[in-house]
Amino acid sequence: MNKDNRRNFIKKTAALSLATGIMTSSPKPVQSNYILNQQVNGINIVGPKAGYTPEIGTLVSMMNWMRNTMLRPVHGMSQKDLDYLHDAKSNSIGAMLMHLVATERFYQENTFEGSVHFEPGGDNDELYRAASNLGDAGRATFKGKELDYYLDKLEACREFSLKELAKYDDGWLEVVDTQFWGSPTNNYCKWFHVAEHESNHNGQIKYLKSRLHTNG
Repeated sequence: MNKDNRRNFIKKTAALSLATGIMTSSPKPVQSNYILNQQVNGINIVGPKAGYTPEIGTLVSMMNWMRNTMLRPVHGMSQKDLDYLHDAKSNSIGAMLMHLVATERFYQENTFEGSVHFEPGGDNDELYRAASNLGDAGRATFKGKELDYYLDKLEACREFSLKELAKYDDGWLEVVDTQFWGSPTNNYCKWFHVAEHESNHNGQIKYLKSRLHTNG
C-alpha cells in the first residue's frame, strides 16, 4: 500500500470509528435498567446488590457465587459420604463443611462491632474449635451427621454475615487492622478471604468426592 492509499485508509477508518462512537454513545435506559436488575438478582453477576453499599454488595455477590459453587458437589451426599476418610490423616467432607462455618464465624467476631457470637456457649466453643483446627478433633467430632446438619449451620452463619454486612458502608471495608497476624489487613481482604477460603476447600471436597468409591 503506497502512502496516499495508506492516508486514505486511515482517514476512512477514523471517520468510521467516529460515526460508530456517535451511534453507540447515546444513552439506552432500557438496557441500563435490565443490567441493574441482573446485578440485583443474577447469581452470575458480580456487582452491587440491593440493600448494600456498592463495594459491600460486590463482595456479597462474590460470596454468594462461591457458596453456590461449593454446595454443588455435596448435593445429595449420604452420611457415609460425608464421613469418608481417605486416609488416617485426612479430613472428612463433613468436617470441612463445618470448618467453613467456623472460619466465617471467626471473621464475624473479628470484624463486626464488639464481640459478636454466632452461637455462644461452652459446648459450642468446643464444637467450633474442633471445626477450626480439624485434625484429630475434627475427625472425632464430625461424624454420624446428615447433610442437613451442615447445610443448616452454613445457612445460619451466612444469614448472620449478610445481615451484619448490610449495616456497614464501603469505607468500613477500607479500615486496616495493623495487628492482624503480623500484617496490616483491611476488612475487605478479610471478607474476601471468606470467599477464597471456600474456593480452596471446594477443590478438596471435589477430590474426596472423586475417591469415595475407589477404595471399596
